[in-house]
Amino acid sequence: MAADGKGKKVTKTGRPSDSSVLEALQRGNAITRLSFFVFGLGNLVNKQIVRGLVFLAIEVLYIYYMVTFGATSLVNLTTLGVKEQGQVYNEALGIYEYTLGDNSMLFLLYGVITVSITLAFLFAACMSMKSAYCTQLRRERGMKVPGFMDDMRSVREENLHTAMLALPILGILVFTIIPLVFMILIAFTSYDHEHQPPGNLFTWVGLDNFKTMLMQGSKLAATFWPVLGWTLIWAVCATFTCYILGLLLALLINRKGTRIKGFWRFMFVLSVAVPQFVSLLSMRTIFNANGPVNVLLRHMGVIGMTESVPFFTDPLLAKITIICINIWIGVPFTMLSTTGILQNIPAELYEAAKIDGASAPTIFRKITLPYMVFIMTPSLITSFTGNINNFNVIFLLSGGGPDTMDYYYAGKTDLLVTWLYRLTITQKDYNLGAVIGILVFVILATLALLTYRHTGSYKDEGAFQ
Repeated sequence: MAADGKGKKVTKTGRPSDSSVLEALQRGNAITRLSFFVFGLGNLVNKQIVRGLVFLAIEVLYIYYMVTFGATSLVNLTTLGVKEQGQVYNEALGIYEYTLGDNSMLFLLYGVITVSITLAFLFAACMSMKSAYCTQLRRERGMKVPGFMDDMRSVREENLHTAMLALPILGILVFTIIPLVFMILIAFTSYDHEHQPPGNLFTWVGLDNFKTMLMQGSKLAATFWPVLGWTLIWAVCATFTCYILGLLLALLINRKGTRIKGFWRFMFVLSVAVPQFVSLLSMRTIFNANGPVNVLLRHMGVIGMTESVPFFTDPLLAKITIICINIWIGVPFTMLSTTGILQNIPAELYEAAKIDGASAPTIFRKITLPYMVFIMTPSLITSFTGNINNFNVIFLLSGGGPDTMDYYYAGKTDLLVTWLYRLTITQKDYNLGAVIGILVFVILATLALLTYRHTGSYKDEGAFQ
């Protein structure tokens, strides 16, 4: 990094470090501004042949793509197809033959890809003008214009981070951003079980799906709000029961009077070694209508020989059972994470509290709990988010049941994420699934940001340092 005569920093390749596209547009000469429309023009004029040809090649490839495929894709994106698949009678063969129609799903996908390529093209146009402006500045200040070898050295040195990050960023755009945008746009279409491509077309419907999902009076709304309420209740109970009980268990094991601490930790952590889906399926078998628990209750005379406790068939009892089983699975994880934090609480705090005559409950309430909450608030927010999307526990224990005719393809214990699974995999209502996915993201992002910004971990980061 060097400085020119006016005190402006300039990189080794001649690009002022604080130059911007807006500055290039305002202060650049005619050649620089034309470089936005004719890629690489400023570089070619100033003898930067390779760089200029690279920019020009990008523009030529984009124009070729738009002429051969892109323009049609943008038009199809607005309509999502107009020609339906049909059948015509072939008199020569005496049979009906199917005629191909438009595929709305491919039209949507190709449209999203074309829009993404267009945005990348506009970015390249800005970079072309910015590069021309940097070269213009070097010419005006009598500095050397970097050539191809200088650009290669720059990639190995000061711009190494750009070269190394280019492929990962491209992968994120292609395999994450574009599919995500595609799925979001489905929420604004009629892509459901009645409009399955390629046999049928689906169209843009705007916010109709959101209105149907949220507004009272429809069966979808009568399903969404109860399922959302149970999802929030489940997330709160699953998060805080595991946290409080895991913390109490860690305190019990770590107290001075407890012997063979390692053995007790091993016994509780042993359940963590078993894959979760195995544990959940085992618990489902144990608590089903003819499982060991019901058989034992019959032999003890608690229930009749032909009766069974409806652990997963009664709506209220099923929810309580799921929360209790989740406690058994989640407490060991919390115990592990809290043990290390407990061992790092300064012993002087406890000693000072005991000298002042504080009781054990007071010490826990005034020292241990605030310290733990301060340290683990981000973890609690993450756990809460994970529990809202906890597919495994619900799906493997109750399958979302018991089913009810009052809901639209949802059971009494379904979370939003398991209901989304039913709507997409079973019912093929992809537009409704996309709507639920968007709403879950909005709810989670809002709750997480508001909660974290009002905690001590955010407001007073160095309080316990």
